[in-house]
Amino acid sequence: MLSAFAAPDAAAIPVHAVTSERLDARLAELGAAAWAKASAFAADEGAILLLPDAEGRLAAVLFGLGREGAARPPLLAGKLANGLPAGTYRLEGWPGDMAEAVLGFALGAYRFERYLKPRAAAPRLVLPEGEAAAEAARIAAAVWMVRDLVNTPANDLGPAELAAAARELAAAHGAVFEEYFGDDLLAREFPLIEAVGRGSPRPPRLVTFTWGRPDAPKLSLVGKGVVFDTGGLDIKGASNMALMKKDMGGAANVLGLARLIMEAGLDLRLRVVLPIVENAVSGLSFRPGDVFPSRKGLSVQIGDTDAEGRLILADALAFADDEAPDLLVDLATLTGAARVALGPDIPPFYTRDDAFAADLAEASRAAGDPLWRLPLWAPYEEGLKSKIADLNNIAPGGFAGSITAALFLGRFVERAKTWMHADIYAWVPAARPGQPEGGEAQAIRALYRYLKDRFGRADA
Repeated sequence: MLSAFAAPDAAAIPVHAVTSERLDARLAELGAAAWAKASAFAADEGAILLLPDAEGRLAAVLFGLGREGAARPPLLAGKLANGLPAGTYRLEGWPGDMAEAVLGFALGAYRFERYLKPRAAAPRLVLPEGEAAAEAARIAAAVWMVRDLVNTPANDLGPAELAAAARELAAAHGAVFEEYFGDDLLAREFPLIEAVGRGSPRPPRLVTFTWGRPDAPKLSLVGKGVVFDTGGLDIKGASNMALMKKDMGGAANVLGLARLIMEAGLDLRLRVVLPIVENAVSGLSFRPGDVFPSRKGLSVQIGDTDAEGRLILADALAFADDEAPDLLVDLATLTGAARVALGPDIPPFYTRDDAFAADLAEASRAAGDPLWRLPLWAPYEEGLKSKIADLNNIAPGGFAGSITAALFLGRFVERAKTWMHADIYAWVPAARPGQPEGGEAQAIRALYRYLKDRFGRADA
């Protein structure tokens, strides 16, 4: 159980959520009208009012939801995790979706404290009974895992450590795990992964694991695992390199989604594929202008060593595509262009399957996990041509960078029935309810909602 939750406790302090229209009635029930008036509490969105008993001890809490019918952040209850004093609380008479409130509280309670002294006691929430609340707790635990991985600096999370995290998750669920690294990547036909990672003393690798009954619908998840990105010989400036520990955010999110799928026992044959490298600078680093073969057989000219993520994904996607999955999903912190287009909160996604796109968009809305479809605009693929190779890893001019990156990846997917690429940020630049500043899970709550609705449990 996450530290955000507490065991059932009869003495837990009740938290009442209330809209501004229903405030007077609730205050009358609690005998707290005078106290609320003196505190100028009007049930504004996210406002908190602590109600004392006759001895001055905390007896109850009011949490404002704003006006009825108004749109509010899906993780608004995350404000409670930061606004309440230490203690044990329970949700009482909560209007609407209590599981959403549980998820918001848990996600708001997250802290990355690996390198800090233990903090003082924090508020904890008694987990309500029922499967919906338990499911919210499982989702929160997966998000915490993703955040921990993304927040860990590269000196403590190199290729071997990220691979170990995948191995541990696979072992916990009885999945079949394999790992190829160093020179073995060439023998196993992953030349682009080897080329990107060769400049680091920490060997590149590809890890993969499979889970589920062999004849279930096939789902393959591919995640970009660049544990740190200097940009290579096309080196980044200091300001652009500062957050590059998060460049393995695609791999971290794939592990979070895989965890949810396996814990829920969805009726899927799951394959996870993680290409893991450090894009470092040394005499062994790959160079602008170099040409490399790929697993698929296409030759790739290097137009920019800082466009390394799509190179390692190319080999990984070709590997995952070999078995013609029903759905092939890749998640990657791939381009700054996606942030220019949609900002840090809304990852673009790409697919050629219109029905899947519509279903995923609906799951995104239902899960409160935003995604936005952008087009695989075929004419832009012209920019990926090379005079000396089958394609270049960048297009000239800098326009539509997220789209051209997706088009590049699409060249390595042929047999999958449906393919989807999401260009995620995996980071929250400024804290908001349920989302502390730092590493973040993006797209996986939406994808899990879609998969759960479509496939259900294996034993159902």
